[in-house]
Amino acid sequence: MRQSVAPSRMSHATSLASQANNTAALNRLLEKKKEHEAVAALERASALFVKRIEGLADDCEVMADAGQVHGQVLEQWPNMFRILGLIFGKRQQSAESEELETVPSSVGRRASGRIP
Repeated sequence: MRQSVAPSRMSHATSLASQANNTAALNRLLEKKKEHEAVAALERASALFVKRIEGLADDCEVMADAGQVHGQVLEQWPNMFRILGLIFGKRQQSAESEELETVPSSVGRRASGRIP
């Protein structure tokens, strides 16, 4: 009697189906690996970005502190000009008083002279 070919055809069909499933699973696995690598690269880039932003934040804090010091210095300028005004005012008054002392003596001498 002749043996049936149907069981071998069944196993062949099952084999083809499992190969197709294996190929689809491998393709899906490769896609997931690529996706995982992309996510890992994104995480590395994000970590680097965070470090840079933190550095910028530190720099901004330093500039803010410098701005406060600059403001404090600028706040003192009106007092400095007031003090300089007082000093120069006293110098000018003393110079004027010295001129007044020397001017009347010379004017007085001329006034006592004869008029022709």
